[in-house]
This record gives sequence, C-alpha cells and structure tokens, in this order.
Amino acid sequence: MSDPISSIPNLGPASEAAFAKAGIHCAQQVRDLGADEAYRRLLLAGTPPHFIGYYVLVMGLQGRPWNDCKGGEKAALRARFDAIKAVHQGTKEKGRSDLEAALQFFGVIEKP
Repeated sequence: MSDPISSIPNLGPASEAAFAKAGIHCAQQVRDLGADEAYRRLLLAGTPPHFIGYYVLVMGLQGRPWNDCKGGEKAALRARFDAIKAVHQGTKEKGRSDLEAALQFFGVIEKP
C-alpha cells in the first residue's frame, strides 16, 4: 500500500475513514481518481455533500492550503461541486440517469 490519505495536505483521520468507507485506502488512489471522481465516490459511500469538504480535497491535491483559493477560482469550484452533487442526487431518484440529473441541474429539463 502507498502513502496514507492523510499525507495529502488538508486531509486527516476523518478523511481517511470516509475514503476507506468508499473503498479508497491510499493517497495514490485519490490522486489517480482526481478530486471530482474521488468526491463522487465519497458521496456514493454515504458522505453527505458539503462544499468545504470538496474544496479542501481539491486544494490538497494541488498541494495548496485549504483557504488558498479565492474569487473566480472558488466560484468555478462551487459550480463543479454543485454539478457533482446534482448528478449524485439525481441518481438517487428512481428512474433518473446521471445525464438526466445533470441536464436538470443546468435547467435543460424540469424536475420530475
């Protein structure tokens, strides 16, 4: 096994426990998946969606302090988080595909 998840800046024991529940056990797995897919897997494993958790993960994978991102960059992260969350919530609705959930998020189709 590779380095622990807590070796990624900003992540600690609580993150390691959440990732373990999602079947992710080392920092290299998180790096290989990337922030968006790793966070999506956390949601699938039952972690409640929270922008700060996503934001901390993105910054940590970039080797940056969690509070380093500001302005437009932070707004772009928020949009990515909202899209991930919308797709996740859409997949929990009976009969909704990931694509339908994303289209709903962007206002292309209405909520059921």
